[in-house]
Amino acid sequence: MSRVCQVTGREPGFGHHVSHSHRRTKRRFDVNIQTKRYYVPTLGRSVKLRVSARGIKVIDARGIESVVAELQRAGVKL
Repeated sequence: MSRVCQVTGREPGFGHHVSHSHRRTKRRFDVNIQTKRYYVPTLGRSVKLRVSARGIKVIDARGIESVVAELQRAGVKL
């Protein structure tokens, strides 16, 4: 399961663990992805979205209706 936000499109970042002796090993900075169910009145049903914490704030600010409409225009299957 990929850790990509459906609303903002944020993906994991990559970098290094740096130890005290400055040895570097690869690591991955995951996005805080959560599965949330939202009721969409225009569709008359609930939709499940994989959203980041920032994506939840975007939905709160713009409203679920406009976010779902934008996702449908982008071709995301809900």
